[in-house]
Amino acid sequence: QVQLQESGPGLLNPSQTLSLTCTVSGISVATSYYWTWVRQVPGKGLEVLAHIDYIGITNYNPALEGRTSISRDTSKNQFTLQVSYVSPEDTAVYYCARNDGPGPNYAYWGQGTQVTVSA
Repeated sequence: QVQLQESGPGLLNPSQTLSLTCTVSGISVATSYYWTWVRQVPGKGLEVLAHIDYIGITNYNPALEGRTSISRDTSKNQFTLQVSYVSPEDTAVYYCARNDGPGPNYAYWGQGTQVTVSA
């Protein structure tokens, strides 16, 4: 079965860099699909941050002003997200997900991890 699980720090200070890891089981991230990071601020909708496809091609949401970076480690079957210079506006629940396309077709999700940025 396919499972995704997020891990990383739950609390950061402003200006720090957030690093989250998604561990995938049941399928290789090098096989197919778009491996995606999404977040949800309480009371707001989902916001796609970045994805990396099975070849390793990356795409980013320009709304994050170049602060995001996505990468993968195929030997560990993981993909990671880094968000630099975080602020309280980055407080959200962060999810990793598999987008099968075309368009938004998220077949599998992690359970999400709460990240709080507090001054």
